[in-house]
Amino acid sequence: MTAVSENETGALPPLPLPGERTCPFGPPPEYEDLRAGHPVIRVACPTGVDAWLVSRYADVRHVLGEPELFSNRAGVAAHILLGFGGRDVPVGEGEFPRMDGAEHLRFRRHMAPEVSNMKRINQLRPLVQKLVDRQLDLLANTPPPVDLYSAFARPVTTAVIAGLLDVPEADRPLFQRAAEALNAGASSAEEVAAALRPLFEYLYMMVVTRRADPGEDVISRMIVRSDQTDRPFTDTELVSMSAALLLAGYDTTASLISHSIVALLEHPQELQRLRADPTLAGSAAEEMVRYLGVGGGLLREVTRDTEIAGQPVKAGDFVVVAVQSANRDSALYPDGDRLDIGRTSGAHLGFGHGPHQCVGQQLARLELTSVLGTVPRRIPTLRLAVPFEEIRFKTNSAVLGPVAVPATWDEIVPALETEA
Repeated sequence: MTAVSENETGALPPLPLPGERTCPFGPPPEYEDLRAGHPVIRVACPTGVDAWLVSRYADVRHVLGEPELFSNRAGVAAHILLGFGGRDVPVGEGEFPRMDGAEHLRFRRHMAPEVSNMKRINQLRPLVQKLVDRQLDLLANTPPPVDLYSAFARPVTTAVIAGLLDVPEADRPLFQRAAEALNAGASSAEEVAAALRPLFEYLYMMVVTRRADPGEDVISRMIVRSDQTDRPFTDTELVSMSAALLLAGYDTTASLISHSIVALLEHPQELQRLRADPTLAGSAAEEMVRYLGVGGGLLREVTRDTEIAGQPVKAGDFVVVAVQSANRDSALYPDGDRLDIGRTSGAHLGFGHGPHQCVGQQLARLELTSVLGTVPRRIPTLRLAVPFEEIRFKTNSAVLGPVAVPATWDEIVPALETEA
C-alpha cells in the first residue's frame, strides 16, 4: 500500500494487515513509511468501516489513554470481524469491553482481582507451572511431529482459564467452538450468534448454580463480591463477563504462545540465550508481547471534534490505532524491529493502555513466562518439522499467530522438582 489520499485516487487505501509471508512477526512493512510521513491517514477496513489509521507510538498512546474522546462503544475489532459489535449494534447487558467510564469500571473492579491482582497471580503460579509440565509430559509420550498449537498451547491456556471458572474438561469444547467462530474473519454476525448461543445457555445454568451454592471459582467469587455492593450483577451480566473471560483466555494467549515459539525457533541466538538463562523468561515474555501483538489494531469512535497529531477528526469518525506499528516506533526503541529477549521492559502497548488495557494481562504474562522458562529447557532439541516457509499464519483474524506449529524433537527431559 502506498500512503496516498482519497483525493488522489478516488478511493481510500486499504487498512494494512499482516501477511503470511511478508511479515509473519511484525506489522506490514508500509508502516515504517506511514510513521515517517503519514502518521494519521484515512483507510478502508475489511468490514466496510472507513477509519483514521494512527501509526506512531505517541499518537496511539494518546488515543488509548483518552476514552472520553475515543470510545470503545463500537467494539475493538469491529473493523476486522463482523461479530465484534458495530456502531448500530446496541451494547448488550454485561458487554463491558464496549462500555466506557463508570459503567466499564463497575465490571473491571470485580474481574481484575481474579486475573490481574498480583497476590492472586502468585497464588496461581504453581498451578500454571503444573499445567505446562503436565502437557509436556503428555507430549513426551507422543511420537513427533506434533502441532504445538493444538497439542500444547491451546490445552494449557484452556486448562488455566477453565480451571479458574471450574468448567469440567468434558464441557470445554463448547467454548472452544465459540472462540473459533468469534475470531474467524469469515464469520457473519448470524454465525457468531449461533455459535455463542449454546455457550451462553451453558453459562447461564452455571451462574444460577453458583449463585445458589457459591464455591471458590471466579464466577462464585464475583457473585459474592458483587452481592456486597449497592448494585449486584444480574445473571445476564455474569454470563457476559464469564463468556468474555473464557473466549479471551482460550485463544488469545494460546496464539501468543505458539507465535512466540515460532519466533524463537527463527531467532536461534535468542532461543539459546533463553535456554542458557531461564531467568530471562519474564523479559522474554514482555518482549514477545511488544514484538508480536495486536497486528490488526484496535478500533475507537471519536466522541467529539478533536485532533490527532494535528489532524482534525470529527465526532462519529472511527479511528484504528496500529498497536504493533507503535511498538516498533523508533521513538520507543531505536531498534524496535529487533527481537531482544533481554530488553529492558518499556511502556509498550501490547496489552493496550489506559482504562481499557487488557484486564487479564497479568495472567497472560504468567502463562507465557512459564512456557518460555520451561519449553527451551525441557525440549532442548525443539525444531520445526517443516520448513518455516510452509508455516501458515492467521489472516483476517483479531488474533494473530500460526495456524499450526508442526514441531519435532529428539527427547523431552523430565520436569525439575521445583517445576513439577
